[in-house]
Amino acid sequence: MKSNTRYLSLILGAAFIIFSSCVLLKQKDKPTLFLIGDSTVKNGKGKGDGSLWGWGSFIGEFFDTEKINVENDALGGTSSRTFQTNGLWDAVLAKVKKGDFVMMQFGHNDSSPLDDTARARGTIKGIGMESKETYNPIKKKQEVVYTYGWYMRKFINDIKAKGATAIICSSIPRNPVKDNKVVLANDSYAAWAAEVAKAEKVDFIPLNQLIKDKYTTLKAEEVNAYFTEKDHTHTNEAGAKVNAAAVVEGLKALKSSKLKAYLK
Repeated sequence: MKSNTRYLSLILGAAFIIFSSCVLLKQKDKPTLFLIGDSTVKNGKGKGDGSLWGWGSFIGEFFDTEKINVENDALGGTSSRTFQTNGLWDAVLAKVKKGDFVMMQFGHNDSSPLDDTARARGTIKGIGMESKETYNPIKKKQEVVYTYGWYMRKFINDIKAKGATAIICSSIPRNPVKDNKVVLANDSYAAWAAEVAKAEKVDFIPLNQLIKDKYTTLKAEEVNAYFTEKDHTHTNEAGAKVNAAAVVEGLKALKSSKLKAYLK
Protein backbone atom coordinates (compact mmCIF):
# COMPACT_ATOMS: atom_id res chain seq x y z
CA MET A 1 0.00 0.00 0.00
CA LYS A 2 2.87 2.37 0.89
CA SER A 3 4.51 1.52 -2.42
CA ASN A 4 1.35 2.42 -4.35
CA THR A 5 0.97 5.67 -2.45
CA ARG A 6 4.58 6.59 -3.11
CA TYR A 7 4.19 5.70 -6.79
CA LEU A 8 1.08 7.87 -7.04
CA SER A 9 2.89 10.75 -5.36
CA LEU A 10 5.75 10.48 -7.86
CA ILE A 11 3.30 10.51 -10.77
CA LEU A 12 1.46 13.55 -9.41
CA GLY A 13 4.77 15.32 -8.76
CA ALA A 14 5.99 14.63 -12.28
CA ALA A 15 2.67 15.81 -13.73
CA PHE A 16 2.88 19.03 -11.75
CA ILE A 17 6.42 19.71 -12.99
CA ILE A 18 5.40 19.09 -16.61
CA PHE A 19 2.34 21.32 -16.25
CA SER A 20 4.38 24.11 -14.66
CA SER A 21 6.98 23.87 -17.40
CA CYS A 22 4.30 24.14 -20.06
CA VAL A 23 2.84 27.23 -18.39
CA LEU A 24 6.27 28.86 -18.18
CA LEU A 25 7.03 28.03 -21.80
CA LYS A 26 3.69 29.44 -22.90
CA GLN A 27 4.36 32.62 -20.89
CA LYS A 28 7.82 32.93 -22.45
CA ASP A 29 6.51 32.38 -25.97
CA LYS A 30 4.00 35.21 -25.67
CA PRO A 31 5.13 38.60 -26.92
CA THR A 32 5.47 41.39 -24.39
CA LEU A 33 4.39 45.01 -24.60
CA PHE A 34 6.94 47.02 -22.63
CA LEU A 35 6.02 50.54 -21.52
CA ILE A 36 8.73 53.12 -20.86
CA GLY A 37 8.26 56.74 -19.85
CA ASP A 38 7.86 59.08 -16.92
CA SER A 39 5.40 59.40 -14.02
CA THR A 40 2.45 60.10 -16.31
CA VAL A 41 2.88 56.52 -17.51
CA LYS A 42 3.72 55.03 -14.12
CA ASN A 43 3.69 57.03 -10.92
CA GLY A 44 5.65 55.55 -8.03
CA LYS A 45 5.05 51.81 -7.95
CA GLY A 46 1.97 52.16 -10.11
CA LYS A 47 -0.39 51.62 -7.18
CA GLY A 48 -1.87 55.10 -6.95
CA ASP A 49 0.30 56.45 -4.13
CA GLY A 50 -0.93 59.92 -3.23
CA SER A 51 -3.85 59.42 -5.66
CA LEU A 52 -1.43 59.94 -8.57
CA TRP A 53 -1.84 57.47 -11.43
CA GLY A 54 -0.17 56.95 -14.80
CA TRP A 55 -2.05 55.55 -17.80
CA GLY A 56 0.29 52.57 -17.99
CA SER A 57 -1.35 51.13 -14.87
CA PHE A 58 -4.60 50.64 -16.79
CA ILE A 59 -3.54 49.92 -20.36
CA GLY A 60 -3.27 46.19 -19.68
CA GLU A 61 -7.04 46.00 -19.19
CA PHE A 62 -7.51 46.56 -22.92
CA PHE A 63 -5.30 43.65 -23.98
CA ASP A 64 -5.88 39.90 -24.05
CA THR A 65 -3.26 38.87 -21.52
CA GLU A 66 -3.68 35.25 -22.59
CA LYS A 67 -1.90 36.28 -25.78
CA ILE A 68 0.42 39.10 -24.69
CA ASN A 69 2.24 40.22 -21.54
CA VAL A 70 2.07 43.89 -20.56
CA GLU A 71 4.97 45.21 -18.49
CA ASN A 72 5.08 48.79 -17.24
CA ASP A 73 8.71 49.81 -16.75
CA ALA A 74 8.18 53.58 -16.74
CA LEU A 75 9.68 55.55 -13.87
CA GLY A 76 8.68 58.92 -12.47
CA GLY A 77 11.10 61.80 -12.82
CA THR A 78 12.89 60.43 -15.86
CA SER A 79 13.49 62.05 -19.22
CA SER A 80 14.49 60.42 -22.50
CA ARG A 81 18.06 61.12 -21.38
CA THR A 82 18.07 59.85 -17.79
CA PHE A 83 16.03 56.76 -18.61
CA GLN A 84 19.07 55.77 -20.64
CA THR A 85 21.99 57.23 -18.71
CA ASN A 86 20.77 55.86 -15.37
CA GLY A 87 20.71 52.30 -16.68
CA LEU A 88 16.94 51.86 -16.77
CA TRP A 89 16.83 51.33 -20.52
CA ASP A 90 19.60 48.73 -20.46
CA ALA A 91 17.60 46.71 -17.93
CA VAL A 92 14.47 46.80 -20.12
CA LEU A 93 16.34 46.18 -23.36
CA ALA A 94 17.92 43.04 -21.90
CA LYS A 95 14.40 41.55 -21.67
CA VAL A 96 13.21 42.60 -25.12
CA LYS A 97 13.06 39.81 -27.69
CA LYS A 98 12.04 39.45 -31.31
CA GLY A 99 8.32 40.01 -31.75
CA ASP A 100 7.95 42.22 -28.67
CA PHE A 101 6.65 45.80 -28.61
CA VAL A 102 8.04 48.84 -26.80
CA MET A 103 5.74 51.82 -26.34
CA MET A 104 7.44 55.02 -25.17
CA GLN A 105 6.27 58.41 -23.93
CA PHE A 106 8.81 61.07 -22.95
CA GLY A 107 8.87 64.85 -22.98
CA HIS A 108 7.55 66.20 -19.68
CA ASN A 109 10.93 66.20 -17.98
CA ASP A 110 13.10 66.80 -21.05
CA SER A 111 12.49 70.54 -20.77
CA SER A 112 14.33 70.62 -17.43
CA PRO A 113 17.82 72.18 -17.13
CA LEU A 114 20.74 70.12 -18.42
CA ASP A 115 22.87 70.50 -15.32
CA ASP A 116 20.78 71.57 -12.32
CA THR A 117 21.73 70.15 -8.94
CA ALA A 118 18.30 68.60 -8.37
CA ARG A 119 17.97 66.17 -11.30
CA ALA A 120 20.18 67.12 -14.27
CA ARG A 121 17.76 65.44 -16.63
CA GLY A 122 17.10 67.95 -19.41
CA THR A 123 17.83 67.40 -23.09
CA ILE A 124 18.68 69.85 -25.84
CA LYS A 125 15.50 71.08 -27.52
CA GLY A 126 14.67 69.65 -30.94
CA ILE A 127 15.45 66.47 -32.84
CA GLY A 128 18.77 67.35 -34.49
CA MET A 129 22.28 66.05 -33.90
CA GLU A 130 23.43 68.87 -31.61
CA SER A 131 25.28 68.00 -28.45
CA LYS A 132 26.81 69.80 -25.51
CA GLU A 133 29.40 68.69 -23.00
CA THR A 134 28.40 69.70 -19.51
CA TYR A 135 29.24 68.86 -15.93
CA ASN A 136 26.64 66.60 -14.34
CA PRO A 137 26.47 67.64 -10.65
CA ILE A 138 24.47 64.52 -9.73
CA LYS A 139 27.04 62.08 -11.11
CA LYS A 140 29.92 64.47 -10.49
CA LYS A 141 31.43 64.02 -13.94
CA GLN A 142 31.37 65.43 -17.45
CA GLU A 143 28.57 64.25 -19.73
CA VAL A 144 27.76 64.83 -23.38
CA VAL A 145 24.06 65.71 -23.61
CA TYR A 146 22.11 65.33 -26.85
CA THR A 147 18.75 66.44 -28.22
CA TYR A 148 15.38 64.94 -27.33
CA GLY A 149 15.24 63.47 -30.82
CA TRP A 150 18.68 61.90 -30.48
CA TYR A 151 17.66 59.96 -27.37
CA MET A 152 14.35 58.92 -28.94
CA ARG A 153 16.19 57.60 -32.00
CA LYS A 154 18.51 55.66 -29.70
CA PHE A 155 15.49 53.89 -28.20
CA ILE A 156 14.14 53.12 -31.66
CA ASN A 157 17.41 51.81 -33.06
CA ASP A 158 17.95 49.55 -30.04
CA ILE A 159 14.41 48.18 -30.35
CA LYS A 160 14.75 47.51 -34.07
CA ALA A 161 18.07 45.74 -33.49
CA LYS A 162 16.23 43.30 -31.22
CA GLY A 163 13.63 42.55 -33.90
CA ALA A 164 10.96 44.28 -31.81
CA THR A 165 8.50 47.05 -32.70
CA ALA A 166 8.80 50.61 -31.42
CA ILE A 167 5.72 52.77 -30.87
CA ILE A 168 5.95 56.44 -29.87
CA CYS A 169 3.24 58.25 -27.93
CA SER A 170 3.33 62.01 -27.63
CA SER A 171 3.20 63.05 -23.98
CA ILE A 172 -0.14 63.73 -22.31
CA PRO A 173 -1.10 67.40 -21.99
CA ARG A 174 -0.76 69.09 -18.64
CA ASN A 175 -3.90 70.43 -16.99
CA PRO A 176 -5.07 73.14 -19.44
CA VAL A 177 -7.54 74.84 -17.09
CA LYS A 178 -6.72 78.49 -16.44
CA ASP A 179 -9.09 80.98 -14.82
CA ASN A 180 -11.83 78.36 -15.03
CA LYS A 181 -11.38 78.03 -18.80
CA VAL A 182 -9.88 75.23 -20.90
CA VAL A 183 -6.91 76.85 -22.66
CA LEU A 184 -5.20 74.38 -24.96
CA ALA A 185 -1.65 75.14 -26.11
CA ASN A 186 0.71 73.58 -28.62
CA ASP A 187 3.32 71.22 -27.23
CA SER A 188 6.78 71.29 -28.82
CA TYR A 189 7.67 67.83 -27.53
CA ALA A 190 4.48 66.36 -28.99
CA ALA A 191 5.47 67.78 -32.37
CA TRP A 192 9.04 66.53 -32.06
CA ALA A 193 7.82 63.05 -31.09
CA ALA A 194 5.72 62.98 -34.27
CA GLU A 195 8.67 64.13 -36.38
CA VAL A 196 10.98 61.47 -34.99
CA ALA A 197 8.39 58.73 -35.55
CA LYS A 198 7.87 59.86 -39.16
CA ALA A 199 11.60 60.07 -39.90
CA GLU A 200 12.31 56.66 -38.37
CA LYS A 201 9.20 55.07 -39.91
CA VAL A 202 7.73 53.80 -36.64
CA ASP A 203 4.16 53.87 -35.39
CA PHE A 204 3.04 57.08 -33.71
CA ILE A 205 0.08 57.67 -31.42
CA PRO A 206 -0.83 61.39 -31.19
CA LEU A 207 -1.81 60.98 -27.57
CA ASN A 208 -1.37 64.66 -26.76
CA GLN A 209 -3.87 65.69 -29.44
CA LEU A 210 -6.30 62.85 -28.79
CA ILE A 211 -6.64 63.90 -25.16
CA LYS A 212 -6.93 67.58 -26.09
CA ASP A 213 -9.72 66.71 -28.50
CA LYS A 214 -11.60 65.16 -25.60
CA TYR A 215 -10.95 68.16 -23.37
CA THR A 216 -12.51 70.49 -25.93
CA THR A 217 -15.84 68.72 -25.37
CA LEU A 218 -15.71 69.16 -21.59
CA LYS A 219 -16.26 71.97 -19.13
CA ALA A 220 -13.34 73.30 -17.11
CA GLU A 221 -14.50 71.59 -13.92
CA GLU A 222 -14.78 68.26 -15.76
CA VAL A 223 -11.20 68.52 -17.03
CA ASN A 224 -9.98 69.59 -13.60
CA ALA A 225 -11.56 66.44 -12.16
CA TYR A 226 -9.03 64.32 -14.08
CA PHE A 227 -6.02 65.86 -12.34
CA THR A 228 -4.74 65.80 -8.79
CA GLU A 229 -4.74 68.94 -6.71
CA LYS A 230 -1.01 68.55 -6.10
CA ASP A 231 0.13 69.94 -9.46
CA HIS A 232 -0.94 70.55 -13.07
CA THR A 233 0.79 67.50 -14.57
CA HIS A 234 -0.30 64.32 -12.81
CA THR A 235 -3.63 62.62 -13.32
CA ASN A 236 -5.74 60.84 -10.76
CA GLU A 237 -7.29 57.43 -11.43
CA ALA A 238 -10.11 58.81 -13.56
CA GLY A 239 -7.72 60.86 -15.68
CA ALA A 240 -5.29 57.99 -16.12
CA LYS A 241 -8.09 55.73 -17.33
CA VAL A 242 -9.18 58.35 -19.86
CA ASN A 243 -5.60 58.59 -21.10
CA ALA A 244 -5.23 54.80 -21.35
CA ALA A 245 -8.40 54.68 -23.44
CA ALA A 246 -6.95 57.40 -25.68
CA VAL A 247 -3.80 55.32 -26.20
CA VAL A 248 -5.97 52.43 -27.37
CA GLU A 249 -7.99 54.75 -29.60
CA GLY A 250 -4.76 55.87 -31.22
CA LEU A 251 -3.54 52.30 -31.54
CA LYS A 252 -6.72 51.22 -33.30
CA ALA A 253 -6.31 54.07 -35.79
CA LEU A 254 -2.89 52.83 -36.91
CA LYS A 255 -3.11 51.23 -40.33
CA SER A 256 -0.75 48.30 -40.01
CA SER A 257 0.12 47.83 -36.35
CA LYS A 258 0.58 44.20 -35.34
CA LEU A 259 -0.10 45.18 -31.73
CA LYS A 260 -3.79 45.74 -32.54
CA ALA A 261 -4.24 41.98 -32.90
CA TYR A 262 -3.75 41.58 -29.14
CA LEU A 263 -6.52 43.96 -28.08
CA LYS A 264 -9.64 42.47 -26.52
